[in-house]
Amino acid sequence: MTLVRGDFIKITGAAGAGLVLGLRAPSAAASGALRPNPWVQILPDGGVTVFLNKSEMGQGVATGLPTILADELDVPLERVRVEFATADPLYNDPVSNDMHTGGSTSVRNMWMPLRRAGATARAMLVAAAARRWGVDATACVTRQGNVLHPPSGRSATYGSLVETAAALPVPQDVRLKDPDAFTQIGKRQTRIDIPSKVDGTAKYGMDVRLPGMVYAAVAKPPVFGGKLRRFDASKAKAVKGVHAVFPISSGVAVVASNTWAAQQGKYALAIAWDDGPLAQLSTAGLFDEAERLAKTPGILAKDVGDVEAARGTVIEAVYRGPFLAHAAMEPMNATAWVRDGRCEVWAPTQSQSLARSIAARAAGLPVDQCTIYTTYLGGGFGRRLQVDYVADAVEVAKKIGVPVKVVWTREDDMQHDFYRPMSLNAVRGVLDDDGKLVALAHTVVSPSIARYRNPQLPSIQVDPSAVNGAANIVYDLPNFRVAYVPQDHGIPVGPWRAPGANWNTFVTESFIDELAHAAKRDPIEFRQALLGKSPRAAAVLRNVATRVWGKPLPGTSQGVAVAFWNGSYAALIADVALEGKKPRVKRAVIAVDCGIAINPEIIVAQTESAINYGLAAALTGKITLKNGRVEQNNFYDYTVLRIPDAPQIEVSVLPSRADPTGIGELGTPPIAPAVANAIFAARGTRVRSLPLSDALAL
Repeated sequence: MTLVRGDFIKITGAAGAGLVLGLRAPSAAASGALRPNPWVQILPDGGVTVFLNKSEMGQGVATGLPTILADELDVPLERVRVEFATADPLYNDPVSNDMHTGGSTSVRNMWMPLRRAGATARAMLVAAAARRWGVDATACVTRQGNVLHPPSGRSATYGSLVETAAALPVPQDVRLKDPDAFTQIGKRQTRIDIPSKVDGTAKYGMDVRLPGMVYAAVAKPPVFGGKLRRFDASKAKAVKGVHAVFPISSGVAVVASNTWAAQQGKYALAIAWDDGPLAQLSTAGLFDEAERLAKTPGILAKDVGDVEAARGTVIEAVYRGPFLAHAAMEPMNATAWVRDGRCEVWAPTQSQSLARSIAARAAGLPVDQCTIYTTYLGGGFGRRLQVDYVADAVEVAKKIGVPVKVVWTREDDMQHDFYRPMSLNAVRGVLDDDGKLVALAHTVVSPSIARYRNPQLPSIQVDPSAVNGAANIVYDLPNFRVAYVPQDHGIPVGPWRAPGANWNTFVTESFIDELAHAAKRDPIEFRQALLGKSPRAAAVLRNVATRVWGKPLPGTSQGVAVAFWNGSYAALIADVALEGKKPRVKRAVIAVDCGIAINPEIIVAQTESAINYGLAAALTGKITLKNGRVEQNNFYDYTVLRIPDAPQIEVSVLPSRADPTGIGELGTPPIAPAVANAIFAARGTRVRSLPLSDALAL
């Protein structure tokens, strides 16, 4: 018996019910349906479909985004069906002008488009009812998927009005609800994706099955930038189930009847590589180079006042942060089928537009002849904004002419990632005689994610990601300078949960704490004094301070950190116990302000997730290089957070009437500095490098 993951869940799990999320490509409006815009369709039976242009990787957009539209449409969320849209300009994010999911921008960017989409459909249904009844539309109201005319007591379901509404012109200017009239936004809603994940019908990339499909594994150069010199496939072809072995642009592909055979064939290959110019790179050498670069002027990213003219007590420090892998649980994979002048790809991708263009290039076809079907993602964290695994699948599929699924091993994933950039940061603060921070200078030495993706960008340009968490801090300073020094070393880099801020916040908040200690001030009070122009940051800090500051759990010391990420604010206090040289975080208390809370329960869940993800990196996370090769292989030497190390987490979601911003990444930046500051409180020494497992072993 062959049992796949989804069938196993169906057999062992309880069947879910209720809300449905489909993976079919959205089509034109069904016959007799109301489809006033790309985002919603209403059928004569009253069924409502919301089309998503964002990927669901656990962060909850498949519930949060439909909630926005359903509230404006005034239809219960449990009646809504959701479909992932295929890559098409019709579904582009109106801010980024493409289809991708990252930067905690899904709710932020789609808030108004989805509200308008729901309100437009509602207005058309009301107009249809008013025409049918011969009444003024302003005398009609909507409730729970029905149009009502209170003066006459008449009512009609949305479904019964669809045909009439579809014949009406689409209004260009509709009135949106006042936030006080929201009935679903701000309330706990059952997640749409949970039933299918429970009953095994949810389709991840690994679950895709097509008629006649084969499987492929790709051997890649062990050194970044390396090239294939020659290979001997005789032993690989002797593996039972292996069909073919041939080179592709990223390495050597082994095609087989199943994943196991493909991987075993890959291991049996005899390959000679040209390691190229990066074969001598090492982590130590890269940090040595970064220290030299930190002494150069750099490119100004922020320049307020006159840092050099400030006088007082000078505090200086240097911080070092390692490369980090994404370590998503679902390994990289994609399924492709190139036939009859078309290319179809099924992929757990965060970047549909890029995947489509790369697939077209690999297939040698026009973009409009390539279709990307988005599956669920078993974690993303920024890794799946890259589409190298899609290119692998399309190249192999084009060569063999049948559907093929390319699956990476964990070792492939760990050693061929687009890593969180390593960074060296030099900071200098000046305190006046009253202990007030009067100047702060911050130099960031780090590779540019933007230039790695697009080498044509000018080298004199600041990469905003590289200085996120350094240049856009919430503190009001009279003299403030941030300089960026790009370190272009050729190692693949890419976004990693809260890009830039995940590391720079560690530097900023650790150093602010160090300055507070030098000024002989309480760390909370020192920060509050600098937040006069950031009332939302002051509010989250005040919230956690009132709740737990000065009241640590027994046997622990406390540390605090403030974070700002793409419009959202957080403050976190960590209670940390030192067990020998190993820190154990007993409790993390955080307050967040991300504007209007679409679904408070998802906000709490994502904040907990982000804290645990950031804590794993803070405790043990690192990718190191020796002779140009990544030294880590799997979860035994690149460890993720284990259950006993996960802290008690308490999340407070501050009420707000501001437009919603992102939440999926906000909890990651403050956890590492809060823990490091607690360690200082416990033992009086500063941690200026991560991971803590290395720093505390010294």
